Amino acid sequence: MDTFLLILALLLSCFLAYLIGSINFAIIVTRIFAHKDIRDYGSGNAGMTNVLRTVGKLPALLVTIGDFCKGMLAVFLGHLLLSWIGGGVPFYADYLIALLVMLGHCFPIFYGFKGGKGILVSAGVIVVLNWRVFLVILAVFIVVVAVSRIVSLASISAAVAFPIATLIFALTGGAPHPFLDTLSALIIGGIVIFMHRGNIKRLLNGTENKLGQKKKQ
Repeated sequence: MDTFLLILALLLSCFLAYLIGSINFAIIVTRIFAHKDIRDYGSGNAGMTNVLRTVGKLPALLVTIGDFCKGMLAVFLGHLLLSWIGGGVPFYADYLIALLVMLGHCFPIFYGFKGGKGILVSAGVIVVLNWRVFLVILAVFIVVVAVSRIVSLASISAAVAFPIATLIFALTGGAPHPFLDTLSALIIGGIVIFMHRGNIKRLLNGTENKLGQKKKQ
């Protein structure tokens, strides 16, 4: 495996992942359906939940599909580039690609570096990296939403569960780099939690909105 070509392929993969992440479907879909910028309404977040509250169910569904699929697409295209140019996919490449597509989503170059919070795009990445871990965090998300009806709490809970599930499956499944896998999952989960810092503040003071509830002023 040629080192120069591998580095070139990795850089191209990460750059492409960031550009893919920067395609914000919440902004695009809202402009198509409502002719406005979703960041000027509701919570101001360019994400599915704000689209659901502000624009409607169909636009929110389209945002969900778009953001989820772009996480998957970034990893798949990264694998193609690395295999074609670099001659193989090193074990750390997936996590670098995951990090860049998330950063693109949260800080999109196409929209003034003001994007979403990364939960759906990270889910798309995780389903490619480890579908068993994805099922665990999906179950956590569903249970927390069902009990609390608070999407942000479910997202934060899923982000916390991600590195824990990654470590358990890595150790029990004989993964070659269990602690590096866990550290990478911890970083990705940490970004999601950081992007929800405003929600955490509202959760602590009891003013966070629930599903079906109008946004509190």
